Amino acid sequence: MNPLVKKKCTPCAAGTLPLKAEALQPYAQELAQGWKIVDEHHLEKRYRFKNFKEAWDFTNDIAKIAEEEGHHPNIMLAWGEVVVTTWTHKINGLSESDFILAAKCEAGYTSRFGVS
Repeated sequence: MNPLVKKKCTPCAAGTLPLKAEALQPYAQELAQGWKIVDEHHLEKRYRFKNFKEAWDFTNDIAKIAEEEGHHPNIMLAWGEVVVTTWTHKINGLSESDFILAAKCEAGYTSRFGVS
């Protein structure tokens, strides 16, 4: 299990700077295949499904995780796919919480659909 799954998303303290360059690498290595760091600003992954219902179910799973963590991604739902995009709005970039949320989304996907 990804160690990030055991952590809890936490709000950034005043003055926190977004993760950049080499500070992103240890977190990037923990991400499952398919997650992309885009412009050192946000994380994104496209998930594929057999139909709309599976994609919708996964979207609901992500919403539950986001509410539990108090950290909310952008979720794009379409027939057979879900795109998850996350960054920390307060710092306009990436924080550890974004990687925690990504790991928890991935764990939810793996447990529901049996794939990674």
